[in-house]
Amino acid sequence: MHSMSSSTRPRSLSGIQPTAESFHLGNYLGAVRQWVGLQEDHDAFYFIADLHALTVQPDPAQLRARVHRSAAQLLAAGVDPERSALFCQSHVPEHTQLAWVFNCLTGFGEAGRMTQFKDKSAKAGADKASVGLFTYPILQAADILLYNPHHVPVGEDQRQHLELSRNLAQRFNHHYGETFRQPEAYIVKGTAKIADLQDPTAKMSKSASSPNGIVDLLDDPKKAAKKIRSAVTDSGDTIRYDPEGQPGIANLLTLFATVAGTTVDDVVAQFEGQQYGHLKVALADLVADLVSGFGERTRAYLDDPAELDRVLAAGAARAREVAAPVVVDVYDKVGLVRGV
Repeated sequence: MHSMSSSTRPRSLSGIQPTAESFHLGNYLGAVRQWVGLQEDHDAFYFIADLHALTVQPDPAQLRARVHRSAAQLLAAGVDPERSALFCQSHVPEHTQLAWVFNCLTGFGEAGRMTQFKDKSAKAGADKASVGLFTYPILQAADILLYNPHHVPVGEDQRQHLELSRNLAQRFNHHYGETFRQPEAYIVKGTAKIADLQDPTAKMSKSASSPNGIVDLLDDPKKAAKKIRSAVTDSGDTIRYDPEGQPGIANLLTLFATVAGTTVDDVVAQFEGQQYGHLKVALADLVADLVSGFGERTRAYLDDPAELDRVLAAGAARAREVAAPVVVDVYDKVGLVRGV
């Protein structure tokens, strides 16, 4: 099993698609901030999933710009290229090489049962859904298993895809000998699920939320603050944490606690006996500060695209050091003749 890390630190891997101009508060607080924490005690591999983005046929110039924007935002959030490999999926050809081997091990029905494919192909219309959309969970399995990670930080919506990765690891090991570790889902306890500011029963999401329901991290700070101040609240006037009865206030309390790095109980105590408006104004200030600093750091990285490219190239080189021997080993095991 020479492909396993010789380091004593466990490995973590995660990717993010470059499908928007800006990260929003939901994906920052729910995912990206955990990546930053994981670098402390993991060998971390973080990639921008530009190949996955092709499943929706994006505009080429826009895709290129968004890859740079995603990289700049990950760095602005605190991903440290000295400690983590930050790279583009397309810069590491081993991702697609391993994906083809896995395509040949995955049943047609098994791929068809992926709920995200069912949802997305229903939206696109069955004849418009591409083969890439059908097989992208298999590429995702390759993304993961190439690095033999111990932990994959995932949201609940990705759990089924991680299960496919575990099944493919087991199937490959069964047919060809022990090769891949079955990775564990790393669901961060107490991770904030941030809801839509205008519809607190739905999660904050790029595709589903209205513009006023979502705070983009690259929003103008004044605009971000205004969105918080005009967030939907509930009837009643007591500030307490009651997700069922007062979903609007519960969401604002969760946001406040997560941004401030404290607990919901502490925030409730802080605003005891005050009006909803006091909570909103204080949260608006907190969010404006966060967005302001994040925007400045991101723009500084975007002003130096050569440095961004250097960071991504160095990350890809580190990733290939791990990925290339895995593909050599896999090709050998499945019976492909070695090139010279």
